[in-house]
Amino acid sequence: MKVLDQQLIDYLVKHLDYPKTSILNVVSLSEEGATIPFIARYRKERTGSLDEVAIADILSQLTKVKDLQKRKATILAAIKEDGKLTADLTQTITNCWDAKVLEDIYLPFKKKRKTKAEKARQQGLEPLARKVLSQNIHSLYKTAESYLSKEIRSVDEALEGARYIIAELVNENASCRDIVRREFSYATLTAKVVKSKIKEAAKYKDYFDFSQSIKKCPSHRVLAINRGEAEGYLRVNLDVDKDRILNNMKRYFHVADNECGDQILLAIEDSYKRLTEPSISNEVRGELKAEADKAAIEVFSRNAHQLLLAAPLGPKRILALDPGFRTGCKVVCLNETGDLLQKHTIYPHPPQLAKTEAEKVIYDLVSKYKIEALAIGNGTAGRETYQWINGMKLDAEIFLINEDGASIYSASAIAREEFPKEDVTVRGAISIGRRLMDPLAELVKIDPKSIGVGQYQHDVNQTRLKEELSHTVSRAVNSVGINLNTASSHLLGYVSGLGPTTAKNITAFRSTIGQFKSRAELKKVPKLGPKAFEQCAGFLRIRESANQLDNTGVHPERYKLVQKMAKDQKLSVENLINNKVALEQIDLKQYIDNEVGMPTLKDIIAELNKPGLDPRGLAEKAEYNTGINSIEDITVGQELKGTVANLTKFGAFIDIGIKDSALLHISQIVDRYIADPAEVLSLTQKVTVRVLDVDRDRKRISVTMKDI
Repeated sequence: MKVLDQQLIDYLVKHLDYPKTSILNVVSLSEEGATIPFIARYRKERTGSLDEVAIADILSQLTKVKDLQKRKATILAAIKEDGKLTADLTQTITNCWDAKVLEDIYLPFKKKRKTKAEKARQQGLEPLARKVLSQNIHSLYKTAESYLSKEIRSVDEALEGARYIIAELVNENASCRDIVRREFSYATLTAKVVKSKIKEAAKYKDYFDFSQSIKKCPSHRVLAINRGEAEGYLRVNLDVDKDRILNNMKRYFHVADNECGDQILLAIEDSYKRLTEPSISNEVRGELKAEADKAAIEVFSRNAHQLLLAAPLGPKRILALDPGFRTGCKVVCLNETGDLLQKHTIYPHPPQLAKTEAEKVIYDLVSKYKIEALAIGNGTAGRETYQWINGMKLDAEIFLINEDGASIYSASAIAREEFPKEDVTVRGAISIGRRLMDPLAELVKIDPKSIGVGQYQHDVNQTRLKEELSHTVSRAVNSVGINLNTASSHLLGYVSGLGPTTAKNITAFRSTIGQFKSRAELKKVPKLGPKAFEQCAGFLRIRESANQLDNTGVHPERYKLVQKMAKDQKLSVENLINNKVALEQIDLKQYIDNEVGMPTLKDIIAELNKPGLDPRGLAEKAEYNTGINSIEDITVGQELKGTVANLTKFGAFIDIGIKDSALLHISQIVDRYIADPAEVLSLTQKVTVRVLDVDRDRKRISVTMKDI
């Protein structure tokens, strides 16, 4: 491990609620090249069994602190270059761990553009400003007269220039900025509609005359208001007690009741209005946005993780339909490994309405290819197609599949690489069918932003969103044992220790040797070194390996330990696996040493008990009420079956089998307070709801789960 700055260590320990040893070991393992999934799964003894979220938190905080240290170094170098760095200033900057305060300290030393104050300084008015600030002048106007020149032709001009200099000094005073900042921490966020755009702004009606404390304003409101402002429909401000701020600033400068004091008061007011208030207001709104982004990204990440880990149907023969009206429904048949067997286009809906011919095609394809399940995209004409197919009474399960992002995949380079001879509509239908077989394997090919779960994902910081979703996909992939002999390079690229290049090397090597017969063969893959093998091996599975441990989450570094366990039980490894009686008899304490502790030993036993287990379970068919085809069929008081399609901070959207989802507000989920719908609900969960209200004009359905 690299030697860490003691200040940095102290900061992390102080600001993170994890043991110091765990923090240091996480940092050490990361610097040695270990990935977050590997650390969480195979180095529990060193981290105190911290999960991936905690480990990511530590590494994220470490990055922030290192960035702050770099900023300190830059500031120190800049001030030193100007010859203004003192020992006290160096110590102040070195000991500062607040980015806002650090910038306040640096503000007086920043290179200035052509400001009013700078112009006044060039006119020789800085000495006058200093005299005014001293408040010891007997005759202000007579003193000001001595600063008249070709450029300064009156006392009023001289005093105005002096005030500009004082205003800048006030704005650059860290204590004054702190006075303003403290007041803004209690600000009220207000929004008003732009009256000339009141009709176009209808969707922001809730914010036409809005006012709420920033301490209570939830993230989704902040983002909605920001969007309305960006689109030009709302005027947004932060309201604070201006008089209290000015009085506090006046007291800070000990403003006297004389001519100089009057000038200082004018300068303070000018400084606040022109410099400090806009700066702090922007800063606070930026912080509000950052906090709202964080909350929205957390929601999106959580939802994406659940969607990625949706239960697969497994290797089945699938008939998939990408529905449409005018252009027809694209139909594809896939074998157990997702290969395309047949494609067709049918027209069961208006305007063609060739339903009889379409039904014959479906019956023939189901029979010919021994179809076991049908996957129907839930986009345009999806519900109508689902209801039509459901009425055919086929001997196969029928699933309505979320097709968000399928069109993006179908036009992508990945899709062109997989199906170079097929058009985008056929690729889209294939993607829908594969999502049913294995959602994770298919969804990793699509930008996570495009899979349709979350809130305001296009309004948040896109860099942060991309980083978090990348971690989310990695976490999901590494929580499922990935089949080394069937996984695509796109899926393998997210496995711990691998990346796009190494993943392609693996699939290329696989096409040469046929199939991997053991995990050890990974070491033969070009450019897959010992470190990469250590990081990836435990997350990959080989179903057909002669060594059954290759089909478990037991890391190869612990194979000898398992062999010892089996030998001590007078069994072969093969006979120990899945042998619950023998596994229960193992005294784990005797296998503890300097590297392996009880957490790892318990994980090993769990893997030996259920080798090859897919933690996602199996896909279940969603159930919807019959006779409900559109919002026109919905009435208040109805009980409806549905599926949680999306989770936000303010509630859940329920797929009830029609085009329009129903909103289950957070207050209507349970008869107790919850801070987040995710405390009770999860994505794809099957629920029963009762209709509270139907607004057919705005296509809104409100439902409740209470008293069901």
